[in-house]
Amino acid sequence: MTLSTAALKITWEKLPDDFILDEEPVENIDQPLLAAALREILEIAGLILTGILVAPNMGICATLNDKLVIKAPDWFYARNVQPLSSQEIRRSYTPNLEGDIPAIVMEFLSASPNDEYSSKKTYPPGKWYFYEQILRVPIYVLFEPAAGVLEVYYLDSSGKYEVQPPDSFGRYWISGVGLFLGVWQGTKAERTGYWLRWWDESGEMLLWGAEMVERERQERVIAQQQAEQERERAEQERERSSILAAQLRALGIEPEA
Repeated sequence: MTLSTAALKITWEKLPDDFILDEEPVENIDQPLLAAALREILEIAGLILTGILVAPNMGICATLNDKLVIKAPDWFYARNVQPLSSQEIRRSYTPNLEGDIPAIVMEFLSASPNDEYSSKKTYPPGKWYFYEQILRVPIYVLFEPAAGVLEVYYLDSSGKYEVQPPDSFGRYWISGVGLFLGVWQGTKAERTGYWLRWWDESGEMLLWGAEMVERERQERVIAQQQAEQERERAEQERERSSILAAQLRALGIEPEA
């Protein structure tokens, strides 16, 4: 599949089976933890359905003027993705050939951000240019975990990324996912710090698995406490009734009467 522009020919071709992908390690442990946490919430909420691809650090492919370009965002979400056969393993993703352009791509910045802001047009192009001008991803997210700084860019009508202000709650509506995205500070597993979280349309934060387990535990504790309070109240009522009956009998009155 080919899309031509005035100065650039963009071809959407599947990555060859014998292509050797770069095995670059992640910069720090935060990146896989943040990516997994974002996916976990969607999975638990039942929002990863057939045809949806949520992938961390997977190469997105395009061929520019007959030269293959692969960029691997820290996290992306795409719809209408063609399923693989039972014998295939997804090694990369080619939009417009295997499914839709990703609805959102995210990059988690290290202490010294580099290619994530690059608008370099010459081969190989920078990530910013690739996501904005080649893929035309509707929403580009940059998150600095250490400081909790979140930047969200929407592709405007002119085809350029424009930074968007958050709503009054500090969140951003991600239309392709159907949820709000925002920053949350706290602890999950072995990491304490800033995280990206999802909120639904009503403003309720979607929970991780451990949080759901803890909430259910607290609900059981509250239910047990309420049951115990009800038992104690009933016992006190029986004791009062017994005392009243004894007092009536002492006056020569049968309680049943």
